[in-house]
Amino acid sequence: MDAEAQKLVESGKLTEKAAEQLGKLKPGTFCLHKSWGFGRVTEWNLLLNQIVIDFASKKAHPMQVQYAAENLTPLAREHFLARKANNLTSIKTLARDEPVAVVRNIVESLGGQATVAQIGEWLVNDVLTEAEWKRWWESTKKLLKASGAFSIPAKNTEPIQLRGEGVSHTDELIASFNKARQPKEQIAALEQIIRFHQQFKEPEKQLQPFIATIENMAVRNQKMHPELAFEFIIARDDLLGRVPQLRTTHIGLTLPKLILEEEKRLILVLPKLPAAKEKRVLQALPSALGPRWTERALCLMQGSHGRMVTQIPRILSEAGQHAELRTMLERSIREHSATSEMLAWLCHGRERWSELITPELLGAIFATLEREQHGNAGRASKLHRALVEDRQLLGDIFKKTDVAVARDAMRRLQLSPLFDELTKRSLLARIVKVYPELESMIIGTQPQERTMPLIVSWSSLEKRKAEYEQLVKVKIPENSREIALARSYGDLSENFEFKAAKQMQSVLMRRKAELEQMLHNARGTSFENVDTSRVSIGTIIRLRSVETNKEETYTILGAWDGEPERHIISYQTATGQALLGHKLGESVSLNTDHGVSQFLIVSIQPSPPDETAPVPTLPKESAVEAAIAE
Repeated sequence: MDAEAQKLVESGKLTEKAAEQLGKLKPGTFCLHKSWGFGRVTEWNLLLNQIVIDFASKKAHPMQVQYAAENLTPLAREHFLARKANNLTSIKTLARDEPVAVVRNIVESLGGQATVAQIGEWLVNDVLTEAEWKRWWESTKKLLKASGAFSIPAKNTEPIQLRGEGVSHTDELIASFNKARQPKEQIAALEQIIRFHQQFKEPEKQLQPFIATIENMAVRNQKMHPELAFEFIIARDDLLGRVPQLRTTHIGLTLPKLILEEEKRLILVLPKLPAAKEKRVLQALPSALGPRWTERALCLMQGSHGRMVTQIPRILSEAGQHAELRTMLERSIREHSATSEMLAWLCHGRERWSELITPELLGAIFATLEREQHGNAGRASKLHRALVEDRQLLGDIFKKTDVAVARDAMRRLQLSPLFDELTKRSLLARIVKVYPELESMIIGTQPQERTMPLIVSWSSLEKRKAEYEQLVKVKIPENSREIALARSYGDLSENFEFKAAKQMQSVLMRRKAELEQMLHNARGTSFENVDTSRVSIGTIIRLRSVETNKEETYTILGAWDGEPERHIISYQTATGQALLGHKLGESVSLNTDHGVSQFLIVSIQPSPPDETAPVPTLPKESAVEAAIAE
């Protein structure tokens, strides 16, 4: 014990235990304080019962000897913080040349385990910049896993640990798989085994037992959860491909056979798979389905949503089926059967499909958006956004077409209920940019367009009113409260909640303006006592094809009525406009799957009246004004 410290013990100013601890805090020693952090003892002044420490935030800070002995932790010279303070340059060199050694030193200095955040805290700013740290850690993490000396958790919030003696990385991987109870956990553990398969010294002995387990899990899950069966089989195939010594224990359990058995459910199964595994299944279609794989892939594309619409064309092109894909796209555009996602994908990648970017594509877009209109409750689809936000799209569609076709498209756009007036004018202006001679169509029709009434059924009018009531009485007030709450969080420049609430406010107010305009122009009717001497709104028309004698029936109703699958159409659609005004026995030209065809009007009957009664308290316009006033 130090002589001066002994005097303090004898005088009762220091306990013997504290004196022993003080002996480890000689001047020059590095230490840690739970509040002030890392420091260095600079001098003793035991006559004044003090020692002096340089902390980062408190230089030459005096502490009473007893307090210092109880609250300071002395650091060994090999502690990472001590090494960094003594020679920062050597630590920077070590981080560059031997990153694993740096992490080991940090983990050992923290008692054998450390989180990613703790490691970053000791390196960022003096050893590495923030940008350097992110790149450094991504590469170092791979080296740590490959070294086998560290246990690397799946989550960054959990600590990295040094492995105990005799515990290898491969033992941990095997234990992790055996401990997993849920299929998803087993698949995740299996993927780690595949990733580090080279570390297994005796793969046949260590991994062969897993093959039977994987295959049994695939069979067990196929009936209720076929997507898990696909994941297990794909993982099994990956393991067999990387470790040639392994062999299947279930002859006939292959990915192509599984595809064949689950062919009818593929449309439901594929979206549940991760993107890479979904692609693996699609790439296996030829071996599973033989010559009909192309047709099946095209059907999947037409019936699916999201990423499959992007994946399938790429796979078809890679397999040399570009012509078949183009033929399917042409047919689906002509028949108006293309999905919204397909058309949005085609518009986005139109440079590769220039021969399909024609006014016929715009007709398919309008038809699809009309089908979507009633189901989306005002929510703009990806296709709607593509048409409105891509300012070059309409120019590309009309750059090689006749002015008469452009004029017809502008007329349809002017009658369309799909867009508010400002958006409609913007779209019309894009066509006029290609054909300046059509500018008079905009100038000449704006006054009429603003005052042109919309004929609607009472039921559809009541739905729009209910939507408006929900908007102004529930959604907008709720959004206002969210904005006020988000504003209370402070610092609006970094306030994500405030920005999101303000963006939603724009969407709600835009929809409110659209509904107000719609309700202002709407004229409700029950379709009673309609004129059946000619095709009018509220009639059922039976047509007979001049070429095939085949008959079709259409019911023409209001602007917001439309059920294409039941042949109920709005009078504003292209078919409705073509039929209106014609009499019994007259011939009309309509667009069909095979181009323009002639039809005879065989009968004109009144449609069943709309029995939905309007709100009796106020006339329509007064009711709308009252709703708006609220």
